Amino acid sequence: MALLGGLTPSQFMRRHWQKKPLLVRQAVPDFVSPLALADLKRLAAQTDVESRLIVHDREGWRLRHGPLGARAFPARRQPGWTFLVQGVNLHNDGISDFMRQFRFVPDARLDDLMISWASDGGGVGPHFDSYDVFLFQAEGRRRWRIGRTDDLEVHADLPVKILRRFRPEQEFVLEPGDMLYLPPCYAHDGIAEGECMTWSIGFRSPPRQEMAREILSRLSDHLPEDARLYADPGQAAADHPAQMPERLQQHMAAVLAQAMAQPLHAQRALGEWLTEPKAQVWFDPGTAWRTGQGLRLDRRSRMLYDRHHVFLNGESWRAGGADAQMLRRLADRGHLTPSEAARASAAVQDCFIDWSEAGWMWAE
Repeated sequence: MALLGGLTPSQFMRRHWQKKPLLVRQAVPDFVSPLALADLKRLAAQTDVESRLIVHDREGWRLRHGPLGARAFPARRQPGWTFLVQGVNLHNDGISDFMRQFRFVPDARLDDLMISWASDGGGVGPHFDSYDVFLFQAEGRRRWRIGRTDDLEVHADLPVKILRRFRPEQEFVLEPGDMLYLPPCYAHDGIAEGECMTWSIGFRSPPRQEMAREILSRLSDHLPEDARLYADPGQAAADHPAQMPERLQQHMAAVLAQAMAQPLHAQRALGEWLTEPKAQVWFDPGTAWRTGQGLRLDRRSRMLYDRHHVFLNGESWRAGGADAQMLRRLADRGHLTPSEAARASAAVQDCFIDWSEAGWMWAE
């Protein structure tokens, strides 16, 4: 793949993924951005889009969260400022199509595409990301300094997370079409040389605590109703009232064991959580699918599957046989032809109607 500097996806994942950086010159030759600065500013002004404005000048660092109206931006000729818009792939078909090139990494890990526009000298300071990131240069030039580090201490008195001690080991200037991959926690600092636009493809790396909280919350829905009520008819009078009852602790352990006793429940909870739309995502109602039409997933939809389930936008269905193969094809490819969709069972065709009416996918 030109995107990976001539490496196959397998070679990239084996040699570089979560191991070491990769610089690719002309990952996308003759690239032309489908999004202009004016389009990006319009997105930053929306209440359902996450955006930030960062200014670095004589007064230090300043951070402002969106929505960002036209008056929020400094003059373009003013150096040292940048604004960032998160999840642009949810709002633009061209950006969504570009992001699909990175699906050699499982969709369960692929998160979103952030765009940063910077005036001359603009940047966010030396920092690190806790996840893998591809930094694609869409317009202009940006100088990147990168370096390995185990010292992740940041300045506590600044509004942005800037490393206290940054020791760059390599330096590159990225031109339009160039791309730099960095593993998690690899320190980097990007400075715009003139106006520039950089696209960051980020990946989902949930902390263990978040994963445990979300999965256990969903597993509780599968417990019998009476399992949620604790009873202790044999409880003796307490000589030490502040002491935790051992019986209550045993009950807690039994509840957790019961929740985890069904592996399929945990797998189902994981898939539902990973496909849950982000808080700012809304779907526009669509027209019901009918036989003779194909289907295409909406760019905002998240669809995954495992051996037993299909997951779509936080919901799950058991699927097997030909229906499972068809739904997996829809998840992998993002669309079904009219002839493929017509071969679905009546139950799956009812799902197609519901999903298209909800705007999760569109009839073609």
